[in-house]
Amino acid sequence: MAEHRIGILGSGNIFGRYVTGLSRYPSLKIARVGDIDTARAKEAATEFDIPAWGDDEDLYADDSIDIVVNLTPPVHHAATITTALRAGKHVYVEKPLATRVDDARAVLEVAAETGKILGSAPDTFLGSASQTARKALDDGLIGEPIGASFFIGHSKAEKWHPDPRFLFQAGGGPVLDMGPYSLAILVNLLGPVASVTASSRIGAAVRTVTSPNRAVDTIDVDVPTHAAAIFTFASGAIASAQLSFDVWDSDLPHIEVYGTKGTLSLANPNHFDGDVRVKRHTDDEWIVLPPATELFGAVGTREQTRRGLGVHDLATAIEGGPHRANATFAFHVLESLTAVQTSSDNSTPVHLTTTCDRPAPLWSSATA
Repeated sequence: MAEHRIGILGSGNIFGRYVTGLSRYPSLKIARVGDIDTARAKEAATEFDIPAWGDDEDLYADDSIDIVVNLTPPVHHAATITTALRAGKHVYVEKPLATRVDDARAVLEVAAETGKILGSAPDTFLGSASQTARKALDDGLIGEPIGASFFIGHSKAEKWHPDPRFLFQAGGGPVLDMGPYSLAILVNLLGPVASVTASSRIGAAVRTVTSPNRAVDTIDVDVPTHAAAIFTFASGAIASAQLSFDVWDSDLPHIEVYGTKGTLSLANPNHFDGDVRVKRHTDDEWIVLPPATELFGAVGTREQTRRGLGVHDLATAIEGGPHRANATFAFHVLESLTAVQTSSDNSTPVHLTTTCDRPAPLWSSATA
């Protein structure tokens, strides 16, 4: 792969995870940090030995940068993606693609107009766990997929994040903050969603922040923090989901897929790797499947939280390869998740207007 020079826009809490993850790829060079808080940009550049830093305008104007990794808060995604695309950059953005479907659609139009490639998190479906599950399904290990379930509990961000306000504002909440991880994996496994039926509510209206280095003491909650949803896939599979920032503790599984011949169980969808277990109707015990692709990070270590596979995926697409974590896929996941609130507000099912292809499996190229 040719060298690609990366500018990271936003130097907040997840910044270091991208720096450490991208260090796996010698052809991806982080050359600049951009942040409206230039002091924070300088601090990040100094800590990670990145040669240039400045504000967002400096990043857009840097002609040596060809990929912008956008780590700004969700409410700024649409505007910052558009500006970066028009500045001649390819863009990889943290999830969600935008906070509203109309904004996301406009962003895709700008990408098409400029001819630049737009990719979006979540990219954990590119990890060994989701790819192993995909291979199991494609190989018919559990027969025809009939249903699935996923459960999202509290991330307890109030205890560790210095300023978790964005998690309880537009673009946040359990549906748009954590939901993309699980649903992207299920779309990779089962294909696109056809309709959504859901109900949601706000739990505690004010949250207390106890992080030792907190920037705020309390948060007023602006978005629903507990939702139950049914996702009906175009394939006919039906998934039930609980998405909550009010469930602090539980013993529920992360993701399960139920087929005519057995069940698949996946680990934390926020991680790239982890055990994928299968139990067919003829099995006495659960069986851990061997990883279908290389691990991105050692299971059970801090490597589990690093990021960067999606940026490498985008760079591969620039070189003419397949683009798996693409904007059309992310747009469909976004519409599916925003339909949760629409369905709840109107007490009716929402039939989706978007669709997407199942991404090409990584294991096929790895084993070809």
